[in-house]
Amino acid sequence: MLASSSKMALRRNAGAMSSVLGNPAAAAPKQSRTIVYGPLYKVAKKMMPRMSNTEKAALESGTVGFDRDIFTGSPSLKALDKYSAKLTPEEQSFMDNEVQQLCEMLDDTKIFRDGDLPLEVWNFIKEKGFLGMIIPKSYGGKQFTAHGHSMVITKIASRSAPAAVTVCVPNSLGPAELLLRYGTEEQKNAFLPALAQGTHLPCFGLTGPSSGSDAANMRDTGVVCEQDGVLGIRAKFNKRYITLAPVATCVGLAIDVSDPNNLLKGTGHAGITVALLERNHPGLIMGRRHDTLSVPFMNGTVQGEDVFIPMSKIIGGQTRVGFGWNMLMDCLAEGRSISLPASAVAATKLSAVAASGYARIRKQFKVPVATMEGVQEHLASIGGNALINISGQHLVNGMINQHEQPAVISGVCKQQITARGRDAVIQAMDVIGGAGICRGPSNFLANTYISMPVAITVEGANTLTRSLIIYGQGLTRAHPHLYPLIKTLQDGNDLEGFKKHVNALIGHGVTNTANSLTRAATRSRSKSDLLGHYESQMSRLAANFAVMSDMALVLGGKLKFAEMISGRFADAFSSLYLGYATLWFYQQNKHVQGIDTIFDYAMTSLCYEAQTALYGIQDNFPVPGLGGAMRSVTFPFGQSYAPPTDAQVRKVADLVSSDSGIRDLFAESMFISNDPEDRVALIHATLPKAIKADAILAVLRKEKRTATAEEQRLIDEVEAAREKIIQVDSFEGLGKEVDAPKDYVRPGFAGNIFGLTK
Repeated sequence: MLASSSKMALRRNAGAMSSVLGNPAAAAPKQSRTIVYGPLYKVAKKMMPRMSNTEKAALESGTVGFDRDIFTGSPSLKALDKYSAKLTPEEQSFMDNEVQQLCEMLDDTKIFRDGDLPLEVWNFIKEKGFLGMIIPKSYGGKQFTAHGHSMVITKIASRSAPAAVTVCVPNSLGPAELLLRYGTEEQKNAFLPALAQGTHLPCFGLTGPSSGSDAANMRDTGVVCEQDGVLGIRAKFNKRYITLAPVATCVGLAIDVSDPNNLLKGTGHAGITVALLERNHPGLIMGRRHDTLSVPFMNGTVQGEDVFIPMSKIIGGQTRVGFGWNMLMDCLAEGRSISLPASAVAATKLSAVAASGYARIRKQFKVPVATMEGVQEHLASIGGNALINISGQHLVNGMINQHEQPAVISGVCKQQITARGRDAVIQAMDVIGGAGICRGPSNFLANTYISMPVAITVEGANTLTRSLIIYGQGLTRAHPHLYPLIKTLQDGNDLEGFKKHVNALIGHGVTNTANSLTRAATRSRSKSDLLGHYESQMSRLAANFAVMSDMALVLGGKLKFAEMISGRFADAFSSLYLGYATLWFYQQNKHVQGIDTIFDYAMTSLCYEAQTALYGIQDNFPVPGLGGAMRSVTFPFGQSYAPPTDAQVRKVADLVSSDSGIRDLFAESMFISNDPEDRVALIHATLPKAIKADAILAVLRKEKRTATAEEQRLIDEVEAAREKIIQVDSFEGLGKEVDAPKDYVRPGFAGNIFGLTK
């Protein structure tokens, strides 16, 4: 997107370009090419803003892979065959034993009431290696795969969000990841074993009051200086929203360093720098907490004024001074792909398994509420989002397992999976009704509902990620020709390179125009082969997306600020990634009972969402006539996709609220307690019995007979379980009443006519 002004310059000289656009493959004489391209090149260079080092670092961070395939307009499902997301035997054992044990220990109601995890939980997390999942075994860590790491977080989050956050932060963007990639051997040996064992508890300080989403614009500064003959940095910083800071024993700090006296002498340079300080470092102030919507994970401030940081405390040493932004961008893609998406997948699984099970067991008007069409709309949406989220999570885990760092796709996973997770939880709250709004041990969903805004907000707020990052970074970095064109304008006098990439860009647009029109006509209309049918739809929509992206470059630099347009492009791109992820996941799980039904629903939804986003761009494109031109080459026959039908909704709702293979698939890597009285465990165990009992009751009514002793036992067992499941918690007192003296009188009783005090 940063290079879009060059495209605007080309459009302004449309007359000169018309011959090239008409026949880009034609070889014009060298002199005419110079006449055409020379002035264009000069205009483009003048209009192209210089990229800052932070912008370059963001663009060049991570890796480009399947995101580029989407921008080419011809992604292939076969290209995803190389990815796999399966637990190793060691990881599966850890899930079945240590993770299960941890989840059994977690009383989330008590955690929320106390505002902290209990001591025995903290000790268990540290001693069992939960904080060292990404650290190599050579340093005492678990050395889990990305998928293993992700599944651990998913299972913990399905029990307790505060515990999941506590575990995920040390394994995400933070000191361990930075040390592994950039630390000196001395720093690695000093910190990594302690981090793996939990004797060092880390946090990372990036965000400040003026630099939340705009982290590169931080006010946290440092100046290179000498103190007592030691070269270092004198810094001041004021960080907030720092998870684990109130209890961390070490903190990674990002500060913007200047070197006015040239003391670095070429070993390092001015710019954002990452230091690693221990809690007792002189001048470092830590301990204050934020109240994050009463979700009791440790989160607070890190501050310092006139703090001297020796070069030995810079991650990587003096040679890494000024390289902090590059380091952070390289590490960010992996962390954003795993931690928050895993938590959101957990919320979706909990909604799909527990809320839909509750809906089948709970009765109103003598029928299960899961059979009511209003409730079925919620259940189908939850089920569809569950399949989509799990698919997106597993595919990105597979990419990271292959040592990719998918910067653009990580943004999609963070924004889309957390947003769909929140939607699933909101829909589930509507399903369980009063049972969702009365908090206590019996309420399996309220704390998750309260926690969801945290996932939406942190590590790049979803609004920013959607409206700026996904498409903005994706267009510039993943487009096959745009970034090379930018580099010809940024780096020296490269007229020949400019010609080459302009022609390639034009050819790309022509090819995708042809593909878009052809695939609109030839796309599959039959669902006899579901996989082939929806691969055809995705291929068509990818060509639509690619040609519209090329046409949108007419906005030039204005495209960067057209956030509603950019956001819709992000929606379309996200639907394509998630669509291919769902195709890939379905292909691997076709044996699962009922998956065809929910796959059809999910893909129908994704096709409709992509079309809606593309139509929205066309209807609102600010250049007169261009929106219509886009539509003529993308949807020449009108709208092709509709939302799921009522019949699809009914089928999916029945599937997710029945004892089916798809429910078992959703329950994988989700915590279900071994305690039969646990509410989720009781729902999960009662569901198949309730379905059998309802079938027996239907037969009894039809045959007009009484139940046999065995049938009655099952009916009575289910009815007893149903009575437990539908109950909500009540308390003798809440808030200040809990510790109030015996003569405490509730203020509401003051002045009542009976003189009541209780």
